[in-house]
Amino acid sequence: MTEVIMPKMGDGMEEGTLLEWLKKDGEKVKSGEVIGTIQTDKATIELESPGSGILTGFLLKGGETIPVGRPIAAILKDGESLPAGWGSGTTTPSSNGSTPHVEAGLQTEAATEAKAASTPEAAPERVKVSPLAKKIAAEKGLDLTSIKGSGPGGRIVEKDVIEAKPQAAPAPPPVTPNVSVVVPTLEDTIVPLNRLRQITGKRTQESKQQVPHFYVTVEVDVEKILALRAMFEEEESGKVSINDFVVKACALSLKDMPEVNAIFQGASVIQHGAVHIGIAVAIPDGLTVPVIKNAHALTLSQLSINAKELAKKAKENKLGLDELTGSTFSISNMGMLDVDNFIAIVNQPNSAILAIASVRKKVVATDNDEVEIRSRMNITCSFDHRIVDGAVGAKFINVVKAYLENPTRLLV
Repeated sequence: MTEVIMPKMGDGMEEGTLLEWLKKDGEKVKSGEVIGTIQTDKATIELESPGSGILTGFLLKGGETIPVGRPIAAILKDGESLPAGWGSGTTTPSSNGSTPHVEAGLQTEAATEAKAASTPEAAPERVKVSPLAKKIAAEKGLDLTSIKGSGPGGRIVEKDVIEAKPQAAPAPPPVTPNVSVVVPTLEDTIVPLNRLRQITGKRTQESKQQVPHFYVTVEVDVEKILALRAMFEEEESGKVSINDFVVKACALSLKDMPEVNAIFQGASVIQHGAVHIGIAVAIPDGLTVPVIKNAHALTLSQLSINAKELAKKAKENKLGLDELTGSTFSISNMGMLDVDNFIAIVNQPNSAILAIASVRKKVVATDNDEVEIRSRMNITCSFDHRIVDGAVGAKFINVVKAYLENPTRLLV
């Protein structure tokens, strides 16, 4: 028998959600054949069969989540059968002698409840107290179980209650700050969060709580970039976006300053030799971050092609594991959404993320004290202060700015 387990799709993955089985219980499958789909913290992944045989013993239904490494189904060869207790964590060898491994964590709640039911609940101990003592205790608000009786057989009498000290008022239950319970009304709409949005919320919350952020904003003149884009289109050399120029500028800047192309390791920092840039892409289910590998070694045109292909695959839920992991720096672009400025949350374990705002026409004073109308945009870099100091962050974003304002350097 071969177990189908929840696969680990990346270092940070701790659990996965089965979206659906694509094969029915009892259906024959071949090794490598797609038998289901799984939602990870990055994207939707196809689940391939680890062997050939009869797919059966489903332990997970669509929409259910389970930690990685746990069995979720089984594949049987001819003559094999599921072992007794399959899925309960108490399996015994099957009739053919095979003894599959089943995680104890999958023990059913029924077994736990049965054990609890078989253990009788201890009856509360009876308190011996005189009627008068009981009446006085009630008037004084005293707990009889805390009073030691001096009467026969430990019976609590009037004297014991009169001499007893009042108990301190119980402490109020702890109040969780900034949390309120909202009861929906008939006019409200309850919108359940899909798995990707739940994971995105968890990851961004962890980043804001664990990473000491600081932010640096600069304004970039993009007149030369716009002129280059127009020239590319006129010469039919391909359509290149402002985002492509920013990716290239960041890739070169990270090679110039490897201290930013790094991750925090507690007692040390790892500075990466290669530059892998994650590009935030909005999809119907939420947000995903495909990664352009070795961005420092790609030309502007190659970066543009890669970015477009990854964005297309992201929206079609066709990204592979290698395309979703390993970023050393991230970029989030909201320039197409008409925003003056915004800051992004660091995508752990990256040390920084760059936020790109919209291009605006602005009246600018030149070095000759003349006035011109120029195209400008704000870029803001969020840094992990455990890795990057303020002066280093300011220098880095100005290196990026210098590349963008002299874009011919990005064509080499």
